[in-house]
Amino acid sequence: MVKVAGTFGRSGVHDYILLRASAVILLAYILYLVGFIASTDLTYQVWTGFFSLTFTKVLTLMALVSMLVHSWIGIWQVLTDYVKCTLLRGTLQFVLTTVAFAYVVFGFVILWGV
Repeated sequence: MVKVAGTFGRSGVHDYILLRASAVILLAYILYLVGFIASTDLTYQVWTGFFSLTFTKVLTLMALVSMLVHSWIGIWQVLTDYVKCTLLRGTLQFVLTTVAFAYVVFGFVILWGV
């Protein structure tokens, strides 16, 4: 089996399953948010109360981690297909994955700070 440092999973099948699972979690989170927004008059107090619920925090954290996994695999696949210069591809992958990781860290800090 070929080991690639830039990929998240151990194989193509593993990456495929991770992508689909993260997409399902992101879809569930989007539907949860849209359902809440559609059924509620939004005020600051309501919004703060919504994000202070433990279920919302856990689901948001799951969505953030799913976004990281999904973007990591997607970035690797797109850059591997379209950027042939190894140095440029490695640099872009490092920068974009670092940004995605920073989103998760900042999201975690903001989310649990509510």
